[in-house]
Amino acid sequence: MKFLFDSKGKHIANEVNGQLHSTSGKNIGHFLPNYNFFIDMKGKYLGEIVYENRLLYKKNNGYGGTNFGVYGNYGNVGNYGNPGNYGSIGTISGYREVESEKLK
Repeated sequence: MKFLFDSKGKHIANEVNGQLHSTSGKNIGHFLPNYNFFIDMKGKYLGEIVYENRLLYKKNNGYGGTNFGVYGNYGNVGNYGNPGNYGSIGTISGYREVESEKLK
């Protein structure tokens, strides 16, 4: 299990065995190891890990319009708690925050 944060250090998701889960535990995406990024539950690019634990959306990702298919719902893993704020890393060129609607 890995806590994931936005660029401001706010806890926004958890990665559990290749599945992306909201902070409340709901399955919200899947990791594609061949591409090294996450897709949402509809099969669209969601974001990638930057600096070990920051989940960000790469603006020029060439797969933004690709649908990778639906990988199913792995259920709710429960709440792992809130690790608190991890600290801001500022703005990273070429990236933006993942849309909050995709993290619910």
